[in-house]
Amino acid sequence: MKQAAEVSKAFEALYHHKPRVFRAPGRVNLIGEHTDYNDGFVMPAAIEFSTWVAAAERGDRKLAIYSENFSESREFPLDDPEAHGQKHWSDYVRGVAVALERTGHKVHGADLYIRGEVPIGSGLSSSAAIEVSTALALLAVSGISLDRRQIALLGQRAENEFVGMRCGIMDQFISCHGKANHALMLDCRSLDYRLLPLPPNARLVICNTMVHHALAGGEYNKRRADCEAGVKHLAQYLPGIKALRDVTVADLERHGNALPEVVYRRCRHVVSEDGRMEQAAAVLNGGDLGAFGELMYASHASLRVDYEVSCAELDVMVDLASKVKGVYGARMTGGGFGGCTINLVQAEHVDEFKATVARGYEQATGKAPVIYVTSAVEGAEEVTPA
Repeated sequence: MKQAAEVSKAFEALYHHKPRVFRAPGRVNLIGEHTDYNDGFVMPAAIEFSTWVAAAERGDRKLAIYSENFSESREFPLDDPEAHGQKHWSDYVRGVAVALERTGHKVHGADLYIRGEVPIGSGLSSSAAIEVSTALALLAVSGISLDRRQIALLGQRAENEFVGMRCGIMDQFISCHGKANHALMLDCRSLDYRLLPLPPNARLVICNTMVHHALAGGEYNKRRADCEAGVKHLAQYLPGIKALRDVTVADLERHGNALPEVVYRRCRHVVSEDGRMEQAAAVLNGGDLGAFGELMYASHASLRVDYEVSCAELDVMVDLASKVKGVYGARMTGGGFGGCTINLVQAEHVDEFKATVARGYEQATGKAPVIYVTSAVEGAEEVTPA
């Protein structure tokens, strides 16, 4: 691959020895939002934008990291028992090394060169892409063997404990397990999954609102706390429940009256979204893209009204998309508060969609969106430079 050769060459120019090269993709989530950390279901696909890491072992116990995107170098000792996040891009890299060390693995010192293609702050999971690609690199130079499920959990642990973002497992899991031309239906409790074929006549079109979010320690974590408060209350009436995954809409209606109104609505989104997930898998398997699209619109409405993680720009983008010929469905994707929408569009109408939505969005907001057309791709891997 061209990218692998470029990153390898840049690494050699900086560090003066030859690396191995790894890539991990970002993702778009078709439906099932804010359900992963509630032990629910999600339906992501890996996309054509990756984070690339070139890596080679060095002779000491240090990590030397260079980010092409930030034009910045950082160096860290691996023997630092007090290591903690510094709210810096390097936390995602260092956090993986720390997580490996704290689970009993001996990480070798390494030189790392990082190039990210996944737009930062867009909701396409640039953080998981860097965590997973870094994990592959550090495992390789250290001679450590972990399976892909363990790698996904490692990345999640780094983000939860070192970065301070209480994300679920979805982003790291799809970055590890993506399959070309397929979405992945993941049970975030058991980590069982099944692949769902994406129709060849439909395209995944991602519209970046160019509104960027910073979720760590903020609104995202508040939503998670609201869900946990809901479970704690409902467990008085539903013994044995561990997460909102275990609650039905009827359960919530029957026992949720004493919840604060905001907490009730947060719970209602998650419980109803899990219900939409099962329907979505069935209609996608049956090739009914019209029905799938209606579930996407319903998901966005729930995220906007009950979970309150949308924003004016996302709502404008979804509304514009809903009026364009050939669009099956549209919704916000990712954590929210900006970022991107995902649109399922008939292939022959993609050009019309891009032109119409870009023009309408700029007129409505004064911002020029960036629109990507992508296919679902394979998950993380080592790549041999050509």
